[in-house]
Amino acid sequence: MKNIDLLAKQTQDAYQWVEKLTASVPMEAWRETPSGIETNICWQVGHLIISYYFHSIVSVFGHQSEYLSQIPVKEYSALFTKGNPRHIPATISAEILRNQLEITSVYSLKFIGTITEDMLEKKLAMGKTPHPVATNVYEALDWNIKHTMWHCGQLGMLKRAINGRWDFGLREDQ
Repeated sequence: MKNIDLLAKQTQDAYQWVEKLTASVPMEAWRETPSGIETNICWQVGHLIISYYFHSIVSVFGHQSEYLSQIPVKEYSALFTKGNPRHIPATISAEILRNQLEITSVYSLKFIGTITEDMLEKKLAMGKTPHPVATNVYEALDWNIKHTMWHCGQLGMLKRAINGRWDFGLREDQ
């Protein structure tokens, strides 16, 4: 298996985990911020919208006007990077965020699908915000997967605090 094929598959798997975890929590509970966790599903999803776009698209290809016409990246960057999870405007509903995350996932996977094995060592597109850990395309895509799974851990903790642990289908001996 080529490196790009593995990165594409792992990205798709990580995105599916986000979808599974977020779908398992009722949308009316997405703004709940459990004590001691200090985040919520809305903030996590907003953050992932920004991170998928940054790590798998902007860092590699630069900004994409078609995407920017659908997602308010500048507003979301302020809200969902260092913003307080308790201060997400009510106008940004859980449903809007869920739909925008789906749009972003599709865009990300589409762009990753255009990357060839030869492109993986290519230096990143340098914009105003440098990538925090990557210097080339391979590292940016690899970080996107790791970062997404990090947030899956947070989503799993939120799910547990809000409506019970994730059921992996394991059965305890009775």
